[in-house]
Order: sequence, then structure tokens, then C-alpha cells
Amino acid sequence: MSKLVISSISPASSVQDGGRFGAQRYGLTPSGAMDRLGLAAANCLAGNSLFAPAIEIGPYGAAFKAREGAVRVAMAGTPRTAEIAGRTVAWDTSLMIADGETLKLGMAQDGAFSYLAIEGSLRGEPMFGSFSVNARVGLGSPFPRPLQGGDELDVAPASGPTSFGPERRIDFRAPVAGPIRVVLGPQNDEFNDEAIRLFLDSEWKISATSDRMGYRLEGPVIKHLYSHNIVSDGTVNGSIQVPGNGQPIVLMSDRGTSGGYPKIATVITADFGRFAQTPAGRAFRFKVVTMDEAQAEARKFAELLRTLPGRLASVESFDLNIEALQDANVAGVAVSAVDARTWQIPADAVKQES
Repeated sequence: MSKLVISSISPASSVQDGGRFGAQRYGLTPSGAMDRLGLAAANCLAGNSLFAPAIEIGPYGAAFKAREGAVRVAMAGTPRTAEIAGRTVAWDTSLMIADGETLKLGMAQDGAFSYLAIEGSLRGEPMFGSFSVNARVGLGSPFPRPLQGGDELDVAPASGPTSFGPERRIDFRAPVAGPIRVVLGPQNDEFNDEAIRLFLDSEWKISATSDRMGYRLEGPVIKHLYSHNIVSDGTVNGSIQVPGNGQPIVLMSDRGTSGGYPKIATVITADFGRFAQTPAGRAFRFKVVTMDEAQAEARKFAELLRTLPGRLASVESFDLNIEALQDANVAGVAVSAVDARTWQIPADAVKQES
């Protein structure tokens, strides 16, 4: 058994998997990864099932050290700088952290959450069928709280190249840009046409006070037609409640399972992860789609997840050849200083020459 020691980590970081389901009627929130595509891609690279538990890393940096043996990890989700022992490593790839080495990750570059999956997954005891952490109710494994510096995770030792093969990278089409798509309701009749137009025509920003339970939106005040109180009913990920102050709240992965504020609209499944990755302070808009369109996009998203294993490719290994670089006519041929493939010699070729 190897260990992955957390040297430092963003406050909004925890272990998450696909979520816990089957007990929402009892008030048990599903939790789970904010960006299911990021989680699935990281696990796919690591050779795990798509929704196995992994480390969800918040907007700030993190550092992980391997102890008592090498550890293989994979990184996906919103990109960030990554290095081991001073050498830069690529994003959306698997890699080996040798015993005693540290993987350092920078701040999120264009989003909020990244995912670090570990080959063989994490060790722990599922709680109600899931590792997913919900700090408010003290659920999750191996720690029922956000991760912090000094935590040690028991992990499987990295398998050798014979069983795992070469390190992997993954290519897939990024989610569509543009407005966050919603379907109206289920209580859009609690708002008049003017309020709905204001909701759809305005720019919104996510408040810095947001968390995994809900994203508070900053923008115009949305007025209710009658009252801000309704008989409490069920919620889903992406439900957009409008409380008494008129500032909408989008319910996220740690939401309550029911609520008593009118829900003007609901973020569609295919856009939920993209919305969750929106950094605080960035302006965006909503766009209404029909239920048929939302279902079609959900099927496309499910198909993308299903085809992730077929999008894996091997990472080519290069040995740095200083003599070859010195002899290269960098001014006269197509050589890029940031693309090692244009001036380094593959390791196999070096061995053949020697």
C-alpha cells in the first residue's frame, strides 16, 4: 500500500465520486462531483470506472507527495500548471509520482474545479454507497470533511508499464461555450413575463459567497408575482430558486432535496458541469431551450461519457538531446520552442543510434 500525502490544498477541495443516490426521499442529498465530465475523464485516464472517487480540487493550488512507493495519478477538469521535481507535466494525462516526489498544481486557469484520480482509486468505506463528501452533514470517506494539508490517503501502488502500458492522454471536444441553457419552471408561473424577460436578458455573475450547496447570482432583482414562499417540493441539480430578496440561487451538488422558494428555471443536465466551472465574477447569460432540446443534449452528453475510453491515446516519451537542439536550425525550419516534438529526438530513436 502506498500513500498520497497532501502537502497543501485549496480550501474548496474534497473527495467526490458520482454521488449517492436512492435516498433523496429521506432528505439525503446526492453530492458528487460538480463537473461529472472532469471526474470521468480523470478516472478514465487512471484506468478506473468513470465515477470512482477522486480528489476534486478547488480554484487555488495544491501539492501531493508520494510515500512508501510510487503513485500513478491522472489530471482532468479545468487546466492548471503542473510540475514534478521542477519539470512541467501536461494536463489531461496520466503520470507517475515516484516515491518521495511531489506533484505541484497551480491555480485554476479558466474554471473552478480540477480532478485528480488515482490508479486503483482511493481506499475507504463508502457512506450510504458513496465516498462523496458533504461537509455540512459530516458524510464522506476517507475524511467526512474538506481535505487539508497533512492528510494521508491510502492508495494502491502504481502498476508497472507491463500491466498499465504507456502513460495516457485524452482528447475530447470541450463543452459548448455561450449562454447557460435552461428550461423554464417548474414554478415560472410565479413570475410575470417582465420578470422572466429580465432573468433571460440580463448578465449575471456568481457571487464569491457561493459554495457546493448553491451558487448565489449577482444581477437585477427578480420580483415575484405573488409571494416568495411556496409549499416545499423537490429540487434537482440546477434548480434556480428565487428567494425573497429577488437574487436567484442555483442549487448545486450539495443542495437540499426540497425547498420552498419558487424555481424560475432549471439548468439543463448537459450544461450543469460547465456552469459549475464558471469562475466567480465572470459574466454570463441564460438561454431557454425546450424540454425536447434539453433531453437531446442530455443524450449527447451521456454518449460523450460513454465514448471517453475510446478517446485515450499513448503519451510519447522523449529524451532531451542537447546536441540535437544546438545543431537545429531554429530560424530556418519549423521548430517551436514550446513544442518538444519539433526538436527533441524520441527515446526509441536515441537508443537505436547508440
